[in-house]
Amino acid sequence: MLLGPHLLPNRLFVAPMAGVTDRPFRQLCRAFGAGYAVSEMVTSRRDLWHTPKTARRADHRGEPGPIAVQIAGTDPAMMADAARHNIDGGAQIIDINMGCPAKKVCNVWAGSALMQNEALALAIVEAVVAACAPRGVPVTLKMRTGWCAREKNALALAVAAEQAGVQMVTVHGRTREQGYRGEAEYDTIAAVKARLRIPVVANGDIDSPAKAREVLRRTSADALMIGRAAQGRPWIFREIAHELATGQPLAAPLTLEVRRALLGHLEDHYGLYGEHTGVRSARKHIGWYLRGLPGAEAFRARMNGIDAAAAQWQAVADFFTALAASHERLPMSQAPASRQGVEEAPVIP
Repeated sequence: MLLGPHLLPNRLFVAPMAGVTDRPFRQLCRAFGAGYAVSEMVTSRRDLWHTPKTARRADHRGEPGPIAVQIAGTDPAMMADAARHNIDGGAQIIDINMGCPAKKVCNVWAGSALMQNEALALAIVEAVVAACAPRGVPVTLKMRTGWCAREKNALALAVAAEQAGVQMVTVHGRTREQGYRGEAEYDTIAAVKARLRIPVVANGDIDSPAKAREVLRRTSADALMIGRAAQGRPWIFREIAHELATGQPLAAPLTLEVRRALLGHLEDHYGLYGEHTGVRSARKHIGWYLRGLPGAEAFRARMNGIDAAAAQWQAVADFFTALAASHERLPMSQAPASRQGVEEAPVIP
């Protein structure tokens, strides 16, 4: 699949999730077969570009290309400046956020709130495309189906965005009003795909190879974007790729393989965040890996009281070593990701 000058190795993408899809998580998903990953949203506010949080989000050291950065904001000129700033920092693709449902984002009319103001949304698209085109950087757009069930305007916005120069559109099959509740619908995505000539990516509730096959059938989408289902289960990308290619399910990963992956993830995580922040922010990732595993609840309670990186790493290593002694492969009882989503996001004017 081509995205501007970039040849993507497959059509399984990692969704941008604030507080989740940092560099270590993106690299891990890529190692397990994801063909493309978009960064956490980066604010368009210049005064926040050099804060520790934004600096970490803009850190792409050692990451395989293409580097895709999602930007969020409400002012066309500021969004254009943010695009240029991130290109200077290594971004090779710029993604515009019109899909985040978090209150702190929508309350300042950014994210999916922009879908209520089509004129402003299009002005932002045009400004960002104009900023990126001279640098040869493709612009993509991620959106919801609309603000609410009565106001589904994804098709109109997608058509206008294509005409303005956007080179790929991703649609999450929920309105902003839904947040992460209920079930995603795919008819709107199918309608967008039927009208656009550029690639269209389907997002929402893709949590298994069977669901991936169903969404591709129902939408004819060019690619699939997976978010919450990859939390604590990054091997979902290779599971989906294998079953789509062969028609046969892939065995659960070896427990010791999961142990290596998680411990490597933790090392990269501590390296990015430092010990104090890294230990605390790693707890959610560890919790996701533990979902449905025997003894997980008691271990998680104990692990949440550990404040040192070395002790946390060793505790996780010991837990999975003991699990491997009783289960060669990871038990298949892991529950799907929470539907609550991730509400963390930068404050945007």
